[in-house]
Amino acid sequence: MSQLAVLAFSGGLDTSFCVLHLKEQGYDVATVTVNTGGFSPEELARIEAASPRLGAISHTTVDARAGLFEGYLRYLVYGNVLRGQMYPLSVSAERVCQARAVAELAKEMGAKAIAHGSTGAGNDQVRFDVAFRALAPDLEILTPIRDLGLSRAEEMAYCAERGVVFPEKTKDYSINEGMWGTSVGGRETLDAWTTLPEAAFPGGVIGSLSPKTLTISFDGGVPVALDGNAMDPVTLIAQLNAIGRPYGIGRGVHLGDTILGIKGRVGFEAPAAHLLIGAHRELEKLVLSGKQLFWKESLGNLYGSLLHEGHFFDPLARDLEAFLESSQDRVRGEVRLTLHPRSFVVEGVQSPYSLMDPRIATYGEANKLWTGAEAAGFAKVFGVQQTLTLKAKSN
Repeated sequence: MSQLAVLAFSGGLDTSFCVLHLKEQGYDVATVTVNTGGFSPEELARIEAASPRLGAISHTTVDARAGLFEGYLRYLVYGNVLRGQMYPLSVSAERVCQARAVAELAKEMGAKAIAHGSTGAGNDQVRFDVAFRALAPDLEILTPIRDLGLSRAEEMAYCAERGVVFPEKTKDYSINEGMWGTSVGGRETLDAWTTLPEAAFPGGVIGSLSPKTLTISFDGGVPVALDGNAMDPVTLIAQLNAIGRPYGIGRGVHLGDTILGIKGRVGFEAPAAHLLIGAHRELEKLVLSGKQLFWKESLGNLYGSLLHEGHFFDPLARDLEAFLESSQDRVRGEVRLTLHPRSFVVEGVQSPYSLMDPRIATYGEANKLWTGAEAAGFAKVFGVQQTLTLKAKSN
């Protein structure tokens, strides 16, 4: 009797090869596609039709967009997480979310094995393996692409021999689109001196556009409305991506450390992530204390590192989520932004929990909270340690 293997399936060359190969190894293969925002309805239909043609016994499509925001992206917003002050961790969050959905389905189906089509070169193999072992430790992990180390040409020839033909790769750039951002790879990302041309990004060449002003509303740190129109986070993110993409908002090339210890570069285009994090950060400046802001920056970066580097299931990540969520109680209000080609500016921010009140104090000019004499005494005491330190050095 054949054993069941559940395969994370994108419908591309690598995962199609996996279906054919696993079948020949004696497995019944069930495919699952986890939609984290990178698939159009037409693409999902194409993938669903491709699965049985390859010989899979079943195919499941999981809409994980709401789960992606609730379980991952909202904490990246809470923590204002941009790796290297640039990259929004779109792929990192998506892969863990996808791995979790595949593992849960595999257990429900009584599978004996769970499979993915990652190579042995990148970060995704680690994220999938760690998640599968943490969530489905009794299932064998199958990784045909990594194990066999075949070239694209060899994979295509294998598939063609079995009646499945893939066209030669004609695009200069690999595109991985998701709800939180799109990653772009090409020959320019292999060299730290060169950069991607504008045409390589999904938004294409940026034209001459007039400035556009919009207002984002937050409640408990969660984006809840755009220009006064209430909407769920998934819809709001899609709207911001559509608005920001023509302006080239959130576009760049990130250079950083991979999980495997080597340096890597990736192009990215993430309008919604950059707009939301930029707006959210400014709102927090208005409503949180200085010490909250200091520790949030440190712990938010730590949370992002855990997610990016495959440690999402470490208990520390849950501790950090609790801290980040607690910090958002008063992050409520509106942020007004103006978009320009390749940049945006926060024009204004307001909140019922604002800690900035011109009726009480005007920075550097006047206030009603203390007298001039009290200020002089504070300034004297505030600098005592520095005075004593310099005095001791001079003796």
